[in-house]
Amino acid sequence: MIKTFTVAISMFTLCAVHSQTQMPTQGKQDIEQKINTLMAKMTLEEKVGQMNQYNGFWDVTGPSPKEGNAALKYEHLRKGWVGSMLSVRGVKEVRAVQKIAVEETRLGIPLIIGFDVIHGYKTLSPIPLAEAASWDMDAVKRSAQVAADEASASGINWTFGPMVDISRDARWGRVMEGAGEDPYLGSKVAAARVQGFQGDTKADLAKPNTIAACAKHFAGYGFAEAGREYNTVDMSNSTLYNIVLPPFKAAKDAGVRTFMNSFNTLNGIPATGNSFLQRDILKGKWGFDGFVITDWASIREMITWGFAKDRKEASLKAVSAGADMDMESYAYVNELVKLVNEGKVDISLIDDAVKRILRVKYELGLFDDPYRYCNEKREKTVINSKANHEAVLDVAKKSIVLLKNDNHLLPLKKTGQKIALIGALAADKNSPLGSWRIASDDNTAVSVLEGMQQYKGNSLHYEKGADLIVGKATFLDEVVYNTTDRSGYEAAKKAAKEADVVVMVLGEHGFSSGEARSRTSIDLPGLQQELLEEIYKVNPNIVLVLNNGRPLALPWAAAHIPAIVEAWQLGTETGNAVAQVLYGDYNPSGKLPMSFPRNLGQVPIYYNLLNTGRPVDADKNVFWSHYSDVEKTPQFAFGHGLSYTTFKYSAPKANKTTYTKGEAVKIQVNITNTGAYDGKEVAQLYIQDVTASLARPIKELKGFEMVSLKKGESKTVTFTLTDNELGFYDNNGNYIVEPGIFKVFVGTSSDDVQELEFELK
Repeated sequence: MIKTFTVAISMFTLCAVHSQTQMPTQGKQDIEQKINTLMAKMTLEEKVGQMNQYNGFWDVTGPSPKEGNAALKYEHLRKGWVGSMLSVRGVKEVRAVQKIAVEETRLGIPLIIGFDVIHGYKTLSPIPLAEAASWDMDAVKRSAQVAADEASASGINWTFGPMVDISRDARWGRVMEGAGEDPYLGSKVAAARVQGFQGDTKADLAKPNTIAACAKHFAGYGFAEAGREYNTVDMSNSTLYNIVLPPFKAAKDAGVRTFMNSFNTLNGIPATGNSFLQRDILKGKWGFDGFVITDWASIREMITWGFAKDRKEASLKAVSAGADMDMESYAYVNELVKLVNEGKVDISLIDDAVKRILRVKYELGLFDDPYRYCNEKREKTVINSKANHEAVLDVAKKSIVLLKNDNHLLPLKKTGQKIALIGALAADKNSPLGSWRIASDDNTAVSVLEGMQQYKGNSLHYEKGADLIVGKATFLDEVVYNTTDRSGYEAAKKAAKEADVVVMVLGEHGFSSGEARSRTSIDLPGLQQELLEEIYKVNPNIVLVLNNGRPLALPWAAAHIPAIVEAWQLGTETGNAVAQVLYGDYNPSGKLPMSFPRNLGQVPIYYNLLNTGRPVDADKNVFWSHYSDVEKTPQFAFGHGLSYTTFKYSAPKANKTTYTKGEAVKIQVNITNTGAYDGKEVAQLYIQDVTASLARPIKELKGFEMVSLKKGESKTVTFTLTDNELGFYDNNGNYIVEPGIFKVFVGTSSDDVQELEFELK
């Protein structure tokens, strides 16, 4: 430890320095007292500095910048006008920049270091949408723990995740970053990820292997019109309160320490300047005491929205609305001091924001030891460890969804089969890493080819068929798909014709989903659909393995291909996970967190829709809610997912037929494994409030249970419904439970259930 570091922080009565392994014992009252003591010493400029976040701007361990924007940021850092930095990573770099903040500024206030740790740091888990398909909250939590473990070992102490936006529109690229279309499942996933990043209690946040989480994007971003990134949002209060906000509330209740506002408008007001969201709901009704950070330059973007005339007015509106920290807008650091001195911004708003930021820094233990995340030994031993690879392999297998398996084509035999493996994605080691993998190394995924090559009993012949893309795919550029080069077709067709089974790995490149990756066509891009049909002509025994970051519309494949496996983008251990599922060493148990449409025209499509006034063809004419050219149901519904075994459900039973408000409703169902394999089944419970003061959805997920069953085994599952599951939010945001008839649906997916009724009085 550098000697001047101890002097710098002791001058201002900050906490004594602890070792890397010691935990601070300060309680909430102690922290608040220290915050007040520190703030009494701060100038207005230093307070505003805490509200300013800059992106990494130079090689910190190299010479200091002398000119340009980097020099300005460096000057601000040394003055104490920077409260946080993002995209600085690696122990040496973080230590160097932290050293400037702690040892060269007047007060020595440490920085909080942020980074987009979305589905892993170096060792990558499946994309979040895939993890949600596991319906296994322990696995989801463990995945976040691995990410936090590696990120914290690299000097990072804050992640801009989890993204908890609910979305019904597969055109929106960022569906890959969330948990799908359902607020109940989304809430469970949100809580699991927060606890995985931060630990189970607030005290865990100060451990050197946890990081602060950030619930984003607050709020409504997943409903961007036309699925187009950064677009406006227009929705009812009923949708806002009952669909959009519950996962954010679950994240808050799980202890998340930061929120990020969203790029979109809501009721015509950009979220960054939306006091209804940030002050009335988040900090008011919910009592959130962490801090809110803007998304990248979103204060400045309010000018482009036409909501503010210049950066000064944008700063005024953002701070008044409750945005505490400015990410890369250069707004607060340049405008807030003037606004306070002119009497346009009350100092109490500044003080409130700074207290919130300092509170999280204290909770992270940064005042006890600003270098607690700068342990080079941890960096060398934790990142890419064997244990982390085993953990992400486990969640990858659990995330795979078996969509179709006609003729029991799967699992593959381990001996005696001739298998043709076709598709550029089958040998790809980069695309399976997914979109948000900026700390990971290119081409570090185990490919499907490599995974299948480990099974030596079969004859495996690989052919690319056709290039997927033209040129190199990067995080900053549009992916360009191959639409002309068919030179590999004949070799692929020859291999398929000679094979017993063809495994085709098709989908979209990892950089075709994620931020700014909206698509108006959600089919197989490039030549892939054509290639699929050409191979089918010579051998229809095809197992289609999908690698994608969003639901796809695949009507031809759904009608013709006997076996379809949704394998998403599974991260570092992709090939091992896929191979173990294909060969039956792992029996798939995943269920879809988003509905797959029959075609693009159905989008947005979701299971928990309202009934409409004419839901069925009652009068045998055209005047009912439907399409004239395709069924209105999805191709593969929310909650769908098969197994290599089969499960039989008994009729669900309630312990009574009439209940009083506040009484627990017990629903039981018996599940039997009737197939030839041991397996796991996600039993799902849905309800319908038949008559209410607001029209309610035809089904709403309100419970699920992972049940492990050996072949021939039966188990009884009990679901409990309380007021927490039976009520809803009215248009003023009040939670209400109303008497009436309720339907209960229990089964294997949202469209394969048995039902019963009870009355609530």
